[in-house]
Amino acid sequence: MQPVIGPSSPSCSSTSDCFPLGHLNTAECGSEIQAEQKKDEVRANDTPAGLSKMRSVVSFYLCYLLCLGLGLACVVCVCLWNVHWRKGFAWDGSGLQFNWHPVLMVTGLVVLYGMGAVVYRIPLTWGHNKLPWKLLHAALMLLSLILSVVGLCAVFDFHNATGTPNLYSLHSWIGIAAVALFAMQWAVGMAGFLLPCSPISLRKLLKPIHVWMGGSILWLSIAACISGINEKLFFVLKGDTTGTQPYSKLPPEAVLANTLGVLIVAFGLIVLKILSNSKWQRPDSRPEDISYSPLLQEENE
Repeated sequence: MQPVIGPSSPSCSSTSDCFPLGHLNTAECGSEIQAEQKKDEVRANDTPAGLSKMRSVVSFYLCYLLCLGLGLACVVCVCLWNVHWRKGFAWDGSGLQFNWHPVLMVTGLVVLYGMGAVVYRIPLTWGHNKLPWKLLHAALMLLSLILSVVGLCAVFDFHNATGTPNLYSLHSWIGIAAVALFAMQWAVGMAGFLLPCSPISLRKLLKPIHVWMGGSILWLSIAACISGINEKLFFVLKGDTTGTQPYSKLPPEAVLANTLGVLIVAFGLIVLKILSNSKWQRPDSRPEDISYSPLLQEENE
């Protein structure tokens, strides 16, 4: 006798046919994993390291805004001093031509120089190509150098027109040294960091020297401006027949000029603070921390 064979069940051509909900479970597991990964990323931002980075970024922008405010205050004060008390500007060999000298030196050799020096430290620029920021840095420094040279031309022309000797004071020595070093710094930086033909080994050699020289030039510029302000006040506030009060009486002009000196020093200290903080360096400038990703950085497309 042949065994009785009941109705055969349909054969399963694939696992999904036998388990029709299997692919749904797999999709659900994948979405759950992605959701968990996103939650882990969100929690990572709440870790002490993430909060530390956030505090670092916030403190940078506070210092940067303070730097901008102090720089603007320096320019306003030096312009107000020479417009209100020194009677404005001209280019005729008179004292009005000399008034260009402090305005251009403070604006160029201190304020623009300092702002150009901290361009690389702005966190929002870190996720982008470095070349445009190199060009901006070079352009700001070149503009600063041009203003400084024009400021020197103004004082040399004034001295020659009035028969005053050039380069006899400590102020003039410090100032001319700062501008000369600045010109060499810009030329070497242009050749070493912007020309495509410059080798990587040369850039690595020049970089620490370039950074150190940049801070030194800023210090020289501040010293030159402070000594120049003091020297100018001693010359014009003698309390003689000109009708001005002596410097020792601290008239309003002296108060404004002294305030300008304090603002210049404060501006320089903030700039040097930004430059000296290793946490605010551009990540590609720190090989040991190359994987660092700054906060508030947009993704590169």
